[in-house]
Amino acid sequence: MTSSDRSQAVGVNKSYEIRTYGCQMNVHDSERLSGLLEEAGYVRAPEGSDGDADVVVFNTCAVRENADNKLYGNLGRLAPMKTKRPGMQIAVGGCLAQKDRDTIVKKAPWVDVVFGTHNIGKLPVLLERARVQEEAQIEIAESLEAFPSTLPTRRESAYAAWVSISVGCNNTCTFCIVPALRGKEEDRRPGDILAEVEALVGEGVSEITLLGQNVNAYGSDLGDREAFSKLLRACGQIEGLERVRFTSPHPRDFTDDVIAAMAETPNVMPQLHMPLQSGSDPILKAMRRSYRQERFLGIIEKVRAAIPHAAISTDIIVGFPGETEEDFEQTMHVVREARFASAFTFQYSKRPGTPAAEMEGQIPKEVVQDRYMRLVALQEEISWEENKKQVGRTLEVMVAEGEGRKDGATHRLSGRAPDNRLVHFTKPDVEVRPGDVVTVEITYAAPHHLLAEGAVPAEAVRRTRAGDAWEKRNAAPAQPAGVMLGIPTLGAPAPLPAATSGCSTACS
Repeated sequence: MTSSDRSQAVGVNKSYEIRTYGCQMNVHDSERLSGLLEEAGYVRAPEGSDGDADVVVFNTCAVRENADNKLYGNLGRLAPMKTKRPGMQIAVGGCLAQKDRDTIVKKAPWVDVVFGTHNIGKLPVLLERARVQEEAQIEIAESLEAFPSTLPTRRESAYAAWVSISVGCNNTCTFCIVPALRGKEEDRRPGDILAEVEALVGEGVSEITLLGQNVNAYGSDLGDREAFSKLLRACGQIEGLERVRFTSPHPRDFTDDVIAAMAETPNVMPQLHMPLQSGSDPILKAMRRSYRQERFLGIIEKVRAAIPHAAISTDIIVGFPGETEEDFEQTMHVVREARFASAFTFQYSKRPGTPAAEMEGQIPKEVVQDRYMRLVALQEEISWEENKKQVGRTLEVMVAEGEGRKDGATHRLSGRAPDNRLVHFTKPDVEVRPGDVVTVEITYAAPHHLLAEGAVPAEAVRRTRAGDAWEKRNAAPAQPAGVMLGIPTLGAPAPLPAATSGCSTACS
């Protein structure tokens, strides 16, 4: 859709609010939805509006447990508000919209627009059409209409950015419905990706995260098996780009050329999120995961040999159908061997539409809970031990916005080390902005963060173009506050959430 098409849907002086659930793909899609709405004349509602906006958009996830119940509960709470506010509109998009389609309007007839994962660019036009015709608009495309990165985007950060390199997934994991909703993998041309990265760096961004449903399968659509490693190396040539991350890879496609590119490209960070899902070969087979325990541990060994200080995180599902105690012990064995810095751990739960939901051998809830708690306890112990190894090290921390909830009370600042560990450090006497880099010495380790408690001299603070960009954005005329996002910030996921889904970051 051209900008002239989009300009037909004008929401002059109307406010919008976006509620986002799910993976980083959804977060980045919400940045695009914000860009589309603002180009169409809408303004963002103040933070905490809680439905008090002219347009409320739900960007949904079909992976999370009880995702549909959560959506309909939130829609139900908005129904009386919509009755009291003539002209208010509600839109539902994302994976659940792609899956449920007409069901949403049947269950919640006060919804004005339903759109899918392939046609997010149509939102402003659909809102206008619903307003003019005074009836719900349901438009679900079956395939991608245009690569989403061609759409306007309102970035949530001035110093760090997502960059999509592909959409869709060619895997057939039995616990995951995402490929059915996002479609087959489609890769962007390398030149287009690098042009976007260079433009972002020109605006002051110093950290980018390459994003794909199965990010290291990049190139399968282009006929180049080494396209991803070439892309990493090309990012290393971009002046001003300090940090490159990517998520989420798949062990099947994780090849030696990628490990070499990570080790040999200075701005590719020593961090890897590698989904395990299970350590049991029979369960991996039932999951249709095309690797086995030996292959997975071999990758970890190669990465550690090439990048000794790499922090490796993972995803693990407990209680998959048919999982025996012996299968679970194999998962615990891999966790002990791999020594992950952190993990997303999930209790398996049925997802309608997935093969696993129909499998025999569904595990009783109490057994799943017991195994989950044992796994969490083991990973917690390992995370703490691995973090303790950081004590005494000197690290360059990129200052982040909103990472340290207690920073004000503790007179600290927070940010991410190169390996993505969260670091809280003593606030220097000189001004430090998000995006700036501070060199600190680690004095204490907790399971999920590091502390640098010593005084930070002025010469340890490096002012950056990213900090300048943050300062420029915040010096601009006040804008209403941001998109309400439902998952963590850039980089590897926070450790050990209490979620119970079978899929996490980008469903690899």
